[in-house]
Amino acid sequence: MCRLGLSLMLSLFVPLAASITAQNVSTNQPKQIVATVNGQTIYDSDLAVEGQLQSLRSQEYEIKRKALDPLIDQKLLEKAAKEKGVTTEQLLHQEVEAKVQDPSDDEIKGYYLAQSAKVNQPLDENRKAQLRQAIRQAQTAQLHEDFMNRLREQSKVVVLLSPPRVQVAYDPKRLRGNAKAPIMLVEFSDYQCPYCHRVEPTIKNLMAKYGEKISLSYRDFPLTSIHPNAMIAAEASRCALEQGKFWEYHDQLFTSSSLEKNSLVDYARNLKLDDKQFESCLTTEKYKTDIEKDEAEGHGVGVNGTPGFFINGVFINGAVPESEFTKIIDDELARAAAHHPNAIVSITRAN
Repeated sequence: MCRLGLSLMLSLFVPLAASITAQNVSTNQPKQIVATVNGQTIYDSDLAVEGQLQSLRSQEYEIKRKALDPLIDQKLLEKAAKEKGVTTEQLLHQEVEAKVQDPSDDEIKGYYLAQSAKVNQPLDENRKAQLRQAIRQAQTAQLHEDFMNRLREQSKVVVLLSPPRVQVAYDPKRLRGNAKAPIMLVEFSDYQCPYCHRVEPTIKNLMAKYGEKISLSYRDFPLTSIHPNAMIAAEASRCALEQGKFWEYHDQLFTSSSLEKNSLVDYARNLKLDDKQFESCLTTEKYKTDIEKDEAEGHGVGVNGTPGFFINGVFINGAVPESEFTKIIDDELARAAAHHPNAIVSITRAN
């Protein structure tokens, strides 16, 4: 994950905290007075600790979720075993353990070659036995995960334990999909960030997988202290936006290695944009203030590096595996289907 230096992050965040305070949706209450000084009031929202509190809330949720998931799995196993007239142990043996196969010598050798750079050990009989066991364990874990996923798909599982949320606005001008989709994915990103490039295929997979159920809003968060071309790339994307080609240009930037000004102009030409209008837009920095506003709003909801994502207000930090996204999305869709009153957070448009 691309991060700002701590001192720079604090210098940006602290002045903004009083005016841009993220509110936890589950505790949407009036401001609380925490002190008075000679008649002047200090509120809890003035404390500039939202980022830290958000981290603690996330930790609390993860602890509870890690305790909840095994209980859900056990209920699913008990039901499936009862339907087949077997014990849960017998069911797991049939569906998991009995399907684990001994790896061939070629598989063991391939696994060894993949690990040899990390583990400097010869491929003797003892090492082969260790690798055979490791491969079998990996097979077992994958088969178990696949089986439990099938049970969940065949059952009605609604997780009402809700992760911490913040109100995050989307930009309707930079939106992929329907703004009324049950899932709104808001991304704060940097065109020069390698981790942002790495996660792009994941985002495309999610958009394809969930179709009309998901929409994506892009927000700028250029880390100019470590990515010198991030700001001009963000400005270039805005210049493409004013000619109706934001997403095409966005995709071009995330598949390109150069973000120098000449390259940015070349990308515009490739998309048949008006050269003079684009270059004038880029030279005058007409969208710099708008980009800084995106940054400010990102800081206000606890973003301190890129990429940062919010799924219906639920924060995902960094280029995490696709499964981390789908877990939250599937839970959100299940809540929506169950018509739970706190299922989906309201999403607002960015001004």
